[in-house]
Amino acid sequence: MAKFSIDLDKAFSALADPTRRAIVSRLCEGPKSVSELSEPFDLALPSLLKHVRVLEESGLVSSEKIGRIRTCKVDAHALQETEAWINRHVSIWEKRLDRLEAHIHRMKRKN
Repeated sequence: MAKFSIDLDKAFSALADPTRRAIVSRLCEGPKSVSELSEPFDLALPSLLKHVRVLEESGLVSSEKIGRIRTCKVDAHALQETEAWINRHVSIWEKRLDRLEAHIHRMKRKN
């Protein structure tokens, strides 16, 4: 459980940055070279590579270098684990809000 929490912490920390979220969104479309990833961003290549490195350290993204081309891809399993954590908590809060709503309706009927 502790390892899962550490990985989850790294994933959420990496996703806290809007540039990294945009990179992950682009990679959800499919693998891209670093030069393809850099196209919509107004960033120098070294800055973009720092973002990619953070995403790699979080486990959300992996890359492979063949010759001079580094290709990045999203790790679907890591995204699914992050999504599962969020969904568990959304479910808990939805149940709490449903109970609150039911309680409010009962209180209104009493008045």
